[in-house]
Amino acid sequence: MASSSYKACGLSQRVAVVKILFRTVSAAANPQPKADFLKGEPHRKHPGMTSLNTLRLPQELQVAAQSVIQKAQVTQLTDRCHKLINYLWSRKRMVEDVTLRQKALGLEKELWEKAMQKMGDIDEEALRNQIRKRVLSELRQTTYHWNSLKYDEELGVVYMASRLAGGFAAVTRALNEIKKRDPSFAPQSLLDFGSGLGTVAWASHLHWGDSLKEMVCVDSSGPMSVLAERLLKGDEEEAEPLFKHVYFRRFLPVSPKVQFDLVAAAFTLSELPSVKEREDAVITLWRKTSSYLVLVENGTKEGHQMLMDARDTLLKKQEQIVHDPRPARVFAPCPHEMMCPKLAREPITPCNFQQRYHPLPLSGHHECQTEKFSYLILSRTEPAQEGTEGLEWARLIAPVLCRTRHVHCHMCCTDGQLQHKVVTARKHSRDVYRCARNSDWGDQLPIILKVEKDAESDSE
Repeated sequence: MASSSYKACGLSQRVAVVKILFRTVSAAANPQPKADFLKGEPHRKHPGMTSLNTLRLPQELQVAAQSVIQKAQVTQLTDRCHKLINYLWSRKRMVEDVTLRQKALGLEKELWEKAMQKMGDIDEEALRNQIRKRVLSELRQTTYHWNSLKYDEELGVVYMASRLAGGFAAVTRALNEIKKRDPSFAPQSLLDFGSGLGTVAWASHLHWGDSLKEMVCVDSSGPMSVLAERLLKGDEEEAEPLFKHVYFRRFLPVSPKVQFDLVAAAFTLSELPSVKEREDAVITLWRKTSSYLVLVENGTKEGHQMLMDARDTLLKKQEQIVHDPRPARVFAPCPHEMMCPKLAREPITPCNFQQRYHPLPLSGHHECQTEKFSYLILSRTEPAQEGTEGLEWARLIAPVLCRTRHVHCHMCCTDGQLQHKVVTARKHSRDVYRCARNSDWGDQLPIILKVEKDAESDSE
């Protein structure tokens, strides 16, 4: 029966069947050794993969948060959560005084020139006053008015209901980069600046609970620290903390020589009003870092720009770093230390990533949500050799599009350029191709330089 159906096939179909059979037999007879960069791992778990499956809050944290929210009985909680999320996502940086002054001078000059074109006698003093009023009115209408958020107990509960799970997901994903790429790293001390609800402490405990001996959480908001401590105790006042050695403070440690293995600031830079305050904070945090500094912000243009400003500060102002002369090196997500290529393109788009998570089971929350965030990890240690000679790791900056026998990959490469590569087994090797098919947005992908150079010479 099979023989007759085979004979009924057209010539081209029979040739295709023979080719497939030949490839199968050849592969079975001559199995290909895996590339060195895989380090013995299967393609679906290759060393560049740092993305995570859909995350859930730790059970103890979720139960404690639900208990706090239930006891608070905040009116219109769902609506207030939506408004707060929209406000935080659309938030911009404060307009600096220098920028505002330049804008005012430019507008005043433009109005004055228009007035001078009119014929007739002009009362210059009256005209000057009129122009100033128009300039002030224009600036009030067009300038973004930045306001600091003052968290009382009720607003803290609203923030927890809307941002606890998403913030935990983003921080956990960022810290997983260190966990995966530097498995020998076992931090004993943590400093969390702008700790809020303590999500960094929970995420760090998830990754390094066996080694952490001291976690210092610094936040200027007393009510937020009280909420964080309630969560840590399971919302039972007399209970012992679910994990020990967590200390809540209002200010950073005074001594400039005190350092921590891991320093983090999640969604904190956006709470500082000026460029100068953000720069000073980043320099101070880096001075207190002995191994890794982790910064996380919303995945907006504003959040990404603040992280790039922090990156430039630490890479270009080494002379301001005292006591520890080891220079800053970019660990993630950038595979280079040049200017972010996304900032050089118009229109400017943020370099961001996403993490799926299960929100708190409250009214109005869907089963799964996606947290879009930007992050930056800087290290004092030498970068590990993550592959073999002739191979580099690029960062996937968009979802991977898998098609028949090829994969579309948008990547940020080690030469500081954005590239769109169509990865195939024939052109890039079977191992790289299978790694690409199993990778996701935010992972690293191995690029064999020899193959790339050969392809370029062939195209010429």
